[in-house]
Amino acid sequence: MSTLQKKVCMLGAVGVGKTSLVRRFVESIFSERYQATVGVKIDRKTVTLGATTINLMLWDLQGEAEHQASRLEYLRGSAGYLVVADATRADTLAAAESLAARAEALVPGAPWLLVINKVDLEAEALIPPARLAELQHRGWSVLRTSARTGHGVEETFGELARRLLEGHVSLMEEA
Repeated sequence: MSTLQKKVCMLGAVGVGKTSLVRRFVESIFSERYQATVGVKIDRKTVTLGATTINLMLWDLQGEAEHQASRLEYLRGSAGYLVVADATRADTLAAAESLAARAEALVPGAPWLLVINKVDLEAEALIPPARLAELQHRGWSVLRTSARTGHGVEETFGELARRLLEGHVSLMEEA
């Protein structure tokens, strides 16, 4: 059995639920209390895929706001990342698109997923499904989650872990 360690960054606007997704994934808990991340918070979770164990180092980055300087320097050395938007705030999708473009420039070719969080608030959803379909048509992988209910959280991190492993295996085959 082999063991890998991979750095994964959580990107998104302020208040989209990055910390809540990490807490749901790592600790299986959700808190209604909002607590903004300052700088970066690092958590760990081990995922087993077949005969491989992946130690995910989850870097929960401070949310991006228009008046803040970018914190994307934390992306350096990342194996992959999740870009999170809030289903109830359409402006967070535009922020996610901008972050994805900037992240791709910093870590080209790294696996990543667009995560639409807070899907449990479907009645309040403001991101048009047609817009998400357009992004998928452009090749984006769009997953839907709810940190509150746990919907799609394990699957999202599991999918990223699978992509990280695929990338690792491809690199080994090239060597």
